[in-house]
Amino acid sequence: MKPQPKALTFLTLLSALFLAGALAMVFLYAPLEAVMNYVQKIFYFHVATAWVGMLGFIVAAVAGVLYLIRKDLKWDIVELAAVEISLVFFLIAIVSGSIWARPSWGTWWTWDARLTTAAILELVYLAYLLLRQGIEDPERRARFGAVYTLIGGISVPVTFLSIRLWQTIHPAIIGTASAEAQGGFDMAPAMLHTMFFALIAFSVIFATLLWQRIRLGKLAEQVEQMKLKISE
Repeated sequence: MKPQPKALTFLTLLSALFLAGALAMVFLYAPLEAVMNYVQKIFYFHVATAWVGMLGFIVAAVAGVLYLIRKDLKWDIVELAAVEISLVFFLIAIVSGSIWARPSWGTWWTWDARLTTAAILELVYLAYLLLRQGIEDPERRARFGAVYTLIGGISVPVTFLSIRLWQTIHPAIIGTASAEAQGGFDMAPAMLHTMFFALIAFSVIFATLLWQRIRLGKLAEQVEQMKLKISE
């Protein structure tokens, strides 16, 4: 593998600084919420990881379109990297949301519209990884992945808009949600600052992980090509 680019090294250090800054703002700068107290602090990480999860799925769909247009396997590598990283972040969002829901709703999980669509979204991309494993030909696998992520990407806006399309107890962070929403709270300016900083921090972390995973993916592709040549 080629030496790590200096820009990636800088981005990695920047990610660590942003993460440290986000933690400091969450626990030292943002005020305690009057009702939920410290439990509300998980909100910042819940929103940030959910954002990164959805962002990555959109990146995967874009990479899929670029592969279908250019037939270049590098876009398949980007697509796979984005899906793998987003699956982890979105799972963290689901788990952290459940921890927040327990004191807010009195239950760890309910088949609310937002939670249901989020669970389906996670399963859609988990199936993507499983189905890819059954395709040995790299080009056929890439075509399958491109089409899958393009169609699967539809579930991202559906999940995001679910709290506005259906009656739901999940509060809306931006805009208005159902009147039945529970666990919402008015955000002080310091809370807003912390939330947006966390979004930026986790976006930088996502970019760093994506770059690292793409480099690993290129190496894996070289190994696979060597295996194919040996088997011929």
